Amino acid sequence: MAPTIQAVSGDVVDKVKVTTALVSVFDKTGLEELGAFLAAQGVHILSTGGTAVALRKQGCTVQDVADYTGSPEILDGRVKTLHPKVHGGILAARGNAKHEAEMAEHGIRGVDLVIVNLYPFAQAVEKGGDFATCIENIDIGGPAMIRASAKNNNSVAVVTSPAQYAELTKQMMDNGGCTDLAFRRNLAATAYSLTAAYDASVSRWFSGQVTSPSPTQSVTFQVQRPLKYGCNPHQLPASLCSVTDSGKLPFEVESGVPGYINLLDAVNAWQLTQELAVATGLPAAASFKHVSPAGAAIGVPLTDEERVVFEVKDKELTPVATAYVRARNADPMCSFGDFVAISHEVDVATAKILKIEVSDGIIAPGFAPEALEILKAKKQGKFIVLRADPSFVPPAQEYRMVGGIGFVQKRNDALFDNSKLEKVVTTAKEVPEQAKLDLILASITIKYTQSNSVGYAKGGMMVGVGAGQQSRVDCVKLAARKVATWKLRFHPSVMALPFREGVKRQDRVNARVRYIEGDMQEAELAEWSKNFDTAPAPLEEATKAEFLRGLTDVAVSSDAFFPFRDSIDACSRIGVKYVAQPGGSVADQEVIAACDSYGMTMAFTDLRLFHH
Repeated sequence: MAPTIQAVSGDVVDKVKVTTALVSVFDKTGLEELGAFLAAQGVHILSTGGTAVALRKQGCTVQDVADYTGSPEILDGRVKTLHPKVHGGILAARGNAKHEAEMAEHGIRGVDLVIVNLYPFAQAVEKGGDFATCIENIDIGGPAMIRASAKNNNSVAVVTSPAQYAELTKQMMDNGGCTDLAFRRNLAATAYSLTAAYDASVSRWFSGQVTSPSPTQSVTFQVQRPLKYGCNPHQLPASLCSVTDSGKLPFEVESGVPGYINLLDAVNAWQLTQELAVATGLPAAASFKHVSPAGAAIGVPLTDEERVVFEVKDKELTPVATAYVRARNADPMCSFGDFVAISHEVDVATAKILKIEVSDGIIAPGFAPEALEILKAKKQGKFIVLRADPSFVPPAQEYRMVGGIGFVQKRNDALFDNSKLEKVVTTAKEVPEQAKLDLILASITIKYTQSNSVGYAKGGMMVGVGAGQQSRVDCVKLAARKVATWKLRFHPSVMALPFREGVKRQDRVNARVRYIEGDMQEAELAEWSKNFDTAPAPLEEATKAEFLRGLTDVAVSSDAFFPFRDSIDACSRIGVKYVAQPGGSVADQEVIAACDSYGMTMAFTDLRLFHH
């Protein structure tokens, strides 16, 4: 192991009087007010170029760095402050006799305050600057002064953003023109974070310009807001961070206080609905719970029967509202307390539907004014409303840490559309337009479902999502049970359940599901019966089976290939006619033969969609 450098001795004092400041800023926001304050404090200022001109206008005593150093700015301004008299004044250890003697010998003035911000490199990249332009916007002198000042925080305060000017002026006013040690060290910590993020931004960009990128990858998490806790209450601290150079998030918080899991649901659901709207050309909605969709749908009009079953027969249903009603009714028991995503502006009709549902929040690209007021009033103002930015493009690379190790991968930006359904491998070839929409819907939905995953769709809505199972056939069967429950909600006996007056909407949903499932113990049955003036007769298994035989034209999509025909056999029992899967299994021919035996149409998409 290489030896380390020994500490340089010097005084460590709490209060340091600001008598000399070095000010060199690209962003001159707030400089007038700051200059006026420094002038009033009698601070001697060393400065450069346009910054010096602006400060003199405020009555500041300003000495040009070139005059102070005896060296002019050269090389088109590339070299201004890179001089021993500048960095010596910043780095000198106060109270160190040797340092003080050298400062006197070389005419070096001690600097107590450095105010610097950096060339806008990220903005140059964002604007599409060519290689030479981006290179020229890499700041050299600024980071050097910032790092030097932060290193010598015992004596020097370093301010790197106009957002810190108010804090600086308050600090000096409260301390007789001085800065205290805690303040200087807080500033130093912020300064090193800034230069690290700046260098990381340059490094990421440069890696994309060369044939042999560095094996070291840098990513910067910029805290935008603290969170109450992480996944669980004991996981503190927790924060929401931006990872783009601009510091932008893909949304703004309009109302409520989003939590860690809320936000995971929101960003996944938003991506799902965005992709679904692009792929189908229709409004899309998703209902998320614990980072998987309970349901998703597109704005295909409801039938009269669906209006009754979904309890919206007297509601105004726009295409956007219809998409959400369908998404919520894929599995309304699981959607209890969901996080909603909508691809289009939320209109009043949609807001009124959401108002009566138990839900935690919504993300959408916009809200009609009245709709926004309806949603902001929900849950006494605690309902979370996020306004998504449709123009936001996530970084190409994704970074993740698990158990002390890091992972990097390209973001899954593959769009599933009609082109993925062209490779039909079964004897049956026909895929009607509605079936194509359903296969696209199911495939995009499972793209954002914890793997292994399988999803069933019919009529523009998911009707069963099987998530997170180790066995694919278990996913198929789990989701199929949900399909059966969805279909049986249309059974006349279920539709006619005689609820007593006053039973709440979600209690009716849950009661219908348990009636369909029918596996209640005596104590549960007694409690369930309280929903009715007269408890209904059970729904017999033979009756359910007979009703389910009428289910047809169901589409199913799998996030990876079917390894055996057992999944197709299970699908056949729930009305599946159309299948999408990546293909690539050694048992592909067996699976194709199974589809042929049931008259199913299957497309190989050549696109695996694992999500972890």
